[in-house]
Amino acid sequence: MTTGQAWDQLKFDDNGLIPAIVQDAASKKVLTLAYMNKESLEKSLETKETWFWSRSRQELWHKGATSGHTQRIVSIHYDCDGDALVVQVEPNGPACHNGTYSCFTGALLEEAGTEEQAADTPADRFAILGELEQIIATREAERPEGSYTTYLFDKGVDKILKKVGEETAEVIIAAKNRDPHELSCEASDLLYHLLVLLREQKLPLDRVLAELERRR
Repeated sequence: MTTGQAWDQLKFDDNGLIPAIVQDAASKKVLTLAYMNKESLEKSLETKETWFWSRSRQELWHKGATSGHTQRIVSIHYDCDGDALVVQVEPNGPACHNGTYSCFTGALLEEAGTEEQAADTPADRFAILGELEQIIATREAERPEGSYTTYLFDKGVDKILKKVGEETAEVIIAAKNRDPHELSCEASDLLYHLLVLLREQKLPLDRVLAELERRR
């Protein structure tokens, strides 16, 4: 389907607007809900950065124009009814005007399963990796003072690579020692630093999992 044909599938409301759910392309965290009209959508497609229509100010606005927290568009999809968009982005800093990674920081309902439930559900075996990926993405965007993850991002890729190398060596030593507890701890450190590296490189964990699937 061409862009023109896809455009014809979209249904703007009586005010000429369509809701756009903005999602981090790497961590899959929903960052914000905004609205686009035809002009802002056209600008988004043209510039590959998010543009929206402000319902309160009644004007176009380019996300990050004043804050520098722009969002590079990776993909835009519309739903089965053509009346809503999902915009996957690479965020350059917080999405929220409050300075948080995501606008969705409150919770009305949040179900937490037990460790036993997670162990019994194959789909949940690696849920902690997805959660950790989102936490790391939040730290990169918000840079809270005193956070070790903030420290790594501030120091840059060379520091992150050094830590990945150090933790790899520690894993090797733990394995040679035949110490399951030590190996578990060092492997955890390695996985964490590897996820930090993937975030710094803007490479979603999904890409790695897809490569594993391809190799299988």
